[in-house]
Amino acid sequence: MMKNYFTYKSRPVVRKENDLYYGSMAEPYVVMMKLMEGETENDLQQATKVKCYLMKTDQGLSPMQAIKKQAELSSLYEALELAAAWLK
Repeated sequence: MMKNYFTYKSRPVVRKENDLYYGSMAEPYVVMMKLMEGETENDLQQATKVKCYLMKTDQGLSPMQAIKKQAELSSLYEALELAAAWLK
């Protein structure tokens, strides 16, 4: 059964607690985004520190071996834009 996911630039975004995964596990790479810090403004929570990791989807690799690039950004929008560029 196919699930409907939120997408950004035609790729799925899946959230589990403070981790977001961008891309498809059927592709060679996905981007994991960790929401490290945030602030609340007008009853809306916003990320102020996001760590991004470009990771190979090969399940035979350890998580440390799978990471190919990493970056730290100050908003979720910036993180999604970088993730889209990495997967392009």
